[in-house]
Amino acid sequence: MRLGSLLLVVWLVIGGLAAGQRGDYKSFIGSCSRASTIAITILAGPLNYVGVNPNINCTAPRPSS
Repeated sequence: MRLGSLLLVVWLVIGGLAAGQRGDYKSFIGSCSRASTIAITILAGPLNYVGVNPNINCTAPRPSS
């Protein structure tokens, strides 16, 4: 169980480093799309370095007037 936990932590750290190298942390995370892209980049982990380029576009529903 400890090996699995260690691998998970290393996977997420590598994903966090990849998001940092792409410049995802340089500006304010103010939109659903930006936050989702950062999250999926971190979850993709080392796959970012073999060509996976996650990018999510989402829109939040607008309240009716």
